[in-house]
Amino acid sequence: MLPELEVRDAVLQAVELLDTGEARVAEVVGDEVVVHQWLKYAVLLLFRISHMETTELGPFEYADKIPLKRHFQRSGVRVVPGASARWGSYLAPGAVMMPSYVNIGARVGADTMVDTWATVGSCAQIGERVHLSGGVGIGGVLEPPQAAPVIVGDDTMIGSRCIVAEGARVGNGVVLGAGAILTGSIPVIDAETGDELSRGIVPDWCVAISATRARDYAGGTFGLPCVLVVKRLTEGERHDKSKLNDILRDHGAAT
Repeated sequence: MLPELEVRDAVLQAVELLDTGEARVAEVVGDEVVVHQWLKYAVLLLFRISHMETTELGPFEYADKIPLKRHFQRSGVRVVPGASARWGSYLAPGAVMMPSYVNIGARVGADTMVDTWATVGSCAQIGERVHLSGGVGIGGVLEPPQAAPVIVGDDTMIGSRCIVAEGARVGNGVVLGAGAILTGSIPVIDAETGDELSRGIVPDWCVAISATRARDYAGGTFGLPCVLVVKRLTEGERHDKSKLNDILRDHGAAT
């Protein structure tokens, strides 16, 4: 058994790798999510070996086991007052945090904006040039260690007040319309064919919106949530706001 001091040093070194972006909790290899469990174990052990401390920043006071992330300007990251990120999360150069929150183990890619009141949960993996709009909730996961976190691809826009949780995946170049709920069990359906494409995975380069589909039960017919793919995009295609609004209006979705 390793001495306590060696265990502590090993844990701190592992979390430092997450903090600097040299390691990541999970990544997509081919079409599979590979979870690096040892890094999750390090985060869990960090909570075990750490003690509550009080931190004061101007008029603000925090009581937590994990310190806040620091040295944003040195890292090329813009952080607006009211935003906070825990040590052990990684924000790549060009990332912007409006008043928002990024939890330990999470990774936010280059030139991505975490907009006002958006939250990025523990171990979530957010790609480059992503816009997490106001009030977006990206779920986190620490246990069990083998569980896959939420993964959001590059060049994606997650609309206001969306919830993406429970290991759901959003592909590259996706526009996810406002208010959509995507979890690992939510059906993703092709609007053109009615086919179920997946559970909890929105494919690359498409526009997807919140919808419901009818299901019959003993007590009646009820509309259960789903995500509807309403348009396919050419890889690399980016829509300006007016074009995006037209697409969403055509399908009766909120803009």
